[in-house]
Amino acid sequence: MSVGIRHDDLRRRNRAMVISSVRRAGQPSRTEIAATTGLSHSTISAISSDLIAEGILTESKPSETVSLKRGRPQVGLSLHPEAAAVMTVVLSLNFLSVAVIDYAGQVIAEEQRRLDTLTMSREALIGECVAIVRRRLEDPDLDIHSVARIALAIQGITDSHARALLWSPITPQTNIPFADILEEEFGIPATMENDCNMMAVALRWRNPERYRDDFIAILLSHGIGMGLVLKGELFTGTHSSGGEFGHMIHRPNGALCRCGRRGCVEAYAGNYAIWRNARQMGEDAEPVDVSDAEMRALAASARESDGPEREAYRKAGEALGFGLGSLFALIDPAPVAMVGVSAAAFDLIEPALREAIAQTAGGQHSKSISFDTEPNELPLIREGCAMRALTFVDQEIFAPGSQTKPESVGKDVA
Repeated sequence: MSVGIRHDDLRRRNRAMVISSVRRAGQPSRTEIAATTGLSHSTISAISSDLIAEGILTESKPSETVSLKRGRPQVGLSLHPEAAAVMTVVLSLNFLSVAVIDYAGQVIAEEQRRLDTLTMSREALIGECVAIVRRRLEDPDLDIHSVARIALAIQGITDSHARALLWSPITPQTNIPFADILEEEFGIPATMENDCNMMAVALRWRNPERYRDDFIAILLSHGIGMGLVLKGELFTGTHSSGGEFGHMIHRPNGALCRCGRRGCVEAYAGNYAIWRNARQMGEDAEPVDVSDAEMRALAASARESDGPEREAYRKAGEALGFGLGSLFALIDPAPVAMVGVSAAAFDLIEPALREAIAQTAGGQHSKSISFDTEPNELPLIREGCAMRALTFVDQEIFAPGSQTKPESVGKDVA
């Protein structure tokens, strides 16, 4: 008796390949999808017809440039924006944002709020997250039944299995099962994600040539975080989000960190640490919330003269460099993306960073280590959450080919 792929499994796999090809390419023709997937033209024609009929894909009109070419114009396929929607929630230090993303990946509604996360009670913090989601879902211009998934990202250690925040430097509250809370409140499937992991997910979608099999995303902001991709897979711990680069020890019993310990990489390279050193406040000074505008002004001062401001950035680069060098000794050098407001000051950080890396076992190939910068983390975190949620909709809801109508997908699928 021969063992083969069941017809339903094969159909699901082929539908998933077509949807994935369209999501990655934007508006590919059927011929381009065939070249990408290896599926036959007849299979793609049948699948695309079904997906169009189900309201998942739509045909795009040929552009004028294409229509002027000889032969029959190639009709592109694109994701139908109204097929479904997802919601992203990003909770960071003193800041909460929500966005509704359509099936084509475009933001259709958003809201942002300033909070005092360091002093809020557990109930107040949960209440703000629930309230901001409710306000978006009560938007009369939004079809609530089209929202298929909610993805919440937060700085700190998260448990993807328990779908909960375990610990975060932005709040004294711990062990909050945010995903369960949102699901119970709104009846929409929810996930809990680490913010830096979502940055890595977004980078891979934005630039798959650079960020493919092995790469690192490091957050240089209020805190220092890391999203790590190895062999094409997002690295997570046995039960947590993993990649807590900022809380690796740089100097034992050194400067005070937001986490309450001493000597962490973040205690030298976080915004508050750079500010503390630049103002010569001493390593025991309590971490303070420094605005992005203040950090930009500090960087400008460091560029103008060789004083304590420039020395603060040198110390940050040293801490980051020794940490990365130790990491590269384990995984080999890989492309690095520096993300966040202090990434805009990477010119001040990089010399000491490279010098430190070169002193480590992981720095034997330091000249081949490449860095890129992105000064605004929120769009990356949001995009990573959105792509995580949308690809779930692609693979687990639409690829199986159920007869569920797009407008009720969020209500019927758990």
